[in-house]
Amino acid sequence: MNAIEQARFNPLYESMQRALKLQGKAKATKQAYCRAVRRSAEYFDRCPDDFSAEELRTYFANLLETHSWSTIKLDRCGLQFFYRHVLDRPWDWIDIVKPPRVSRLPDVLTREQTLRLLGAVYKLRYRVFFVTLYSTGLRLGEGLALQVGDIDGQRMRIRVRCGKGNKDRYVPITQPLSMLRRWWKTHENPRLLFPNPNGGVARMRKADTAMHAGGVQAAMRAAVADCGSPYIRCATSSRPICWSWAWVYASSKASSVMSVRPLRHAMLISPM
Repeated sequence: MNAIEQARFNPLYESMQRALKLQGKAKATKQAYCRAVRRSAEYFDRCPDDFSAEELRTYFANLLETHSWSTIKLDRCGLQFFYRHVLDRPWDWIDIVKPPRVSRLPDVLTREQTLRLLGAVYKLRYRVFFVTLYSTGLRLGEGLALQVGDIDGQRMRIRVRCGKGNKDRYVPITQPLSMLRRWWKTHENPRLLFPNPNGGVARMRKADTAMHAGGVQAAMRAAVADCGSPYIRCATSSRPICWSWAWVYASSKASSVMSVRPLRHAMLISPM
């Protein structure tokens, strides 16, 4: 956009960021809503404070050609927030775009498939991490955020901090407890259970950030590729395998899947 439009856009964008902060929105929500405003401004090459309903219909119709309904919904909510809380103007989104209601069943792996998938994860840190998610039903971000103090060995439970909806909760932990203790002994970070591995064990001991989510996802994609086609569909959406593991764990007395023998083998053959 030209200098005049940019000068109009900048203070409104700052107001958007401030409004999101004051509304207590989660980090991911802030990023998605701000991206929605930036994307619409780039599409029309002007400040997004004077779009007509017809322009928005055209915008969302074109956006749907290259993006999913999930993205459409996020962008719609982001622009709606911008209109209501920054421009202080109503925006009847129902007449502009209405994502369809979709309800799909999860792709549930069998216990044998799960064992094979875990066996295809060769680095110890990732295998321990996936077994922890499998046995507790934690989300990716929740698992990465685990701290040493969150493990309550006496009560056999994990405290999950700032989960979905910014809520804390407790989840039970059984078989993986001894495995987690052995894993922690490999780095002995005083705070993080899954510290950033960059720089080796010495750096892991002092790391103040957790493993990167991208590395975890890449490890799962590699394991899926090694296992073959039956697993491909389970790896194509945002959190399907974690959900699938939670369903299997809840329905099949999956403690036998928690065998530590594969993990001991991993300790012998795999770098961290």
